[in-house]
Amino acid sequence: MSKRKILVTSALPYANGSIHLGHLVEYIQTDIWVRFQKMRGHTVYYVCADDTHGTPIMLRAEKEGITPEALIARVHSEHLGDFNGFHIQFDNYYSTHSAETRHFSEDIYAKLKTAGLITVRSIEQLYDPVKNMFLPDRFVKGECPKCSAKDQYGDSCEVCGAAYTPTELKNPYSAVSGAKPISKFSEHYFFNLSDSRCVDFLRHWACEGDHLQPEAANKMREWVGEAGENKLSDWDISRDAPYFGFEIPDVPGKYFYVWLDAPVGYMGSFKNLCEREKIQFDEFWQPQSDAELYHFIGKDILYFHALFWPAMLQNAKYRTPTKIFAHGFLTVNGEKMSKSRGTFITAESYLRQGLNPEWLRYYYAAKLNSTLEDIDLNLEDFVARVNSDLVGKFINIASRCAGFISKRFAGRLVDGAQYHVLQKMVNEHFATWRPAVIEQAFEAREFSAAIRQIMKFADEANEMIHELAPWEIAKNPDRTDDLQRTCSLGIQLFYLLSRYLKPILPGTVQQIEAFLNCAPLTWPQLNDDQTVSDLLLPAGHIINIYQHLMTRIDSKQIEALTAANTQSLAPVTQNTPVRHAEKQQHAIVPIAETISIDDFSKIDLRIAKIVNAEHVPGAEKLLKLTLDIGSEQRMVFAGIKSAYDPEQLKGRLTVMVANLAPRQMKFGLSEGMVLAAGGGNSGELFILSPDTGAQPGMRVK
Repeated sequence: MSKRKILVTSALPYANGSIHLGHLVEYIQTDIWVRFQKMRGHTVYYVCADDTHGTPIMLRAEKEGITPEALIARVHSEHLGDFNGFHIQFDNYYSTHSAETRHFSEDIYAKLKTAGLITVRSIEQLYDPVKNMFLPDRFVKGECPKCSAKDQYGDSCEVCGAAYTPTELKNPYSAVSGAKPISKFSEHYFFNLSDSRCVDFLRHWACEGDHLQPEAANKMREWVGEAGENKLSDWDISRDAPYFGFEIPDVPGKYFYVWLDAPVGYMGSFKNLCEREKIQFDEFWQPQSDAELYHFIGKDILYFHALFWPAMLQNAKYRTPTKIFAHGFLTVNGEKMSKSRGTFITAESYLRQGLNPEWLRYYYAAKLNSTLEDIDLNLEDFVARVNSDLVGKFINIASRCAGFISKRFAGRLVDGAQYHVLQKMVNEHFATWRPAVIEQAFEAREFSAAIRQIMKFADEANEMIHELAPWEIAKNPDRTDDLQRTCSLGIQLFYLLSRYLKPILPGTVQQIEAFLNCAPLTWPQLNDDQTVSDLLLPAGHIINIYQHLMTRIDSKQIEALTAANTQSLAPVTQNTPVRHAEKQQHAIVPIAETISIDDFSKIDLRIAKIVNAEHVPGAEKLLKLTLDIGSEQRMVFAGIKSAYDPEQLKGRLTVMVANLAPRQMKFGLSEGMVLAAGGGNSGELFILSPDTGAQPGMRVK
């Protein structure tokens, strides 16, 4: 097998909140893949950094009365502690607020400018007259210009799914001060993504190449357009002071937008590692590099990584990614993570409750595949699967056999003729235990498939040990050789399974290596002329006394975890844990202006039964609902896709605005609006449900 040079990154967590279990899906997925590649003997570097720039960082630091530098230093320490707790093994975990990231940001900008791909335009923005600052899209709220839904962000409506600019909002207000913003013009710097050089490159790279998963490539085709058309708009890469970030060279008061220097942070972190470890940076980043570059990201930031980032790199004369691996979101018990239900769980809280981090690593691996599908952390299933697979199947093999080897044979496994008999047994009964299938699954990030195969092998091992029954053999003093051979077989099979599971359970396998008295485990590899027995520990190998390796999960531990994370639905502050600057949530909005009873009486609210709910092809936020309001059925498009699975809604009663004027949307005619609570800092949505006794068609008074 030829040796590969691989550079791997995970998306940069935003330095404005804690790491939670949703974030860990990505870092655990990446870490497993990196560990697997390192076990195979490849040269692999895994780098990441905190994403540290932007308005949210500036405002939070101001609120806490500290400098942004002090804030990001504290959060960096917290993030790294969380990652270490879950055995996420970065080769370098850095910060985008670094000299290296500044250098590459300025270098890429200068090269794009020289290539004629930077232009300056005067744009109209909303300005907070109290805070004396231009307001980013998500710091402006108001009424949707399409459906008039209140308290919508400045870029898109979470009710009808419409996209717009902040200046189109009706009755806008600043989410920072609450003041009514004014319109002002400012010169902004744009990366000309609509230039034919970018469009032609992206159509080939993102749409036609093999750099993306099929689902992601389809999305790129939708965004870029087919040959002969251009759907891309130029990208605003500047922000006005006050702003925490890198000032654009020779342009006082203008700063690089956080999403320009965030992916550049991959280069900055790797450069920092290269300087420390004497690695040749250019071998990985020059256009003709034979190294591989992989980005693991959430599907919510695909637009930035699959359009802006490769276009920037290509036109700045750097290499582009080999592949971008996007993954889905995490739900808990089938729903979005919820503070009120105790399922919005931080990494620090999980560890503080004394839960084994490798329980979660294993469960995520058992769920993960190579697609953009969301995965669900079902807490009841979590307990059952970990207890059954890890303790009941895997650890059980060692606990059944190790005691006899230590007490009766001084820790020595069989050798000589007995070892040859053992080898024959392994080759006859476990010929299917060839690493190739599992290896292919790990390489393709099909971890759930790898787990299924590993646990199939574990079942076969347990069945054989059960049939041989060493605990019964031990009762017969004339069967000493049989006892040593049977228990040695169990230990050897446990050794093989441990090699397969090491990328997922690094901490546990480190203890196993000490117990087995062996060198650090590498990935098992067989040549065509070899058999499974060639992978065994040597004849006469001596193991150490067995120490308990893993306990079962007690369901009471999970109850304590959810109880510790349950919060009332109190207003959420700007300190809500978030992932990236673009996803920053803001303070709960104030009560709206007073209306009269006559104003309210104009709204006809009716009890509605959801007789059908379904996904809308091509819509990211909408579900199509068929509502029974007694006298008729209505079709309504609701922006609740992120909060509910359609099957959960069928048959439920809710409340709808029945006299709202029908609206022709891209996907059909929407004949009303369902009511839901949420949309504040938590991002949660809760469909309103009437009390028992309410019937479809009843008017809400």
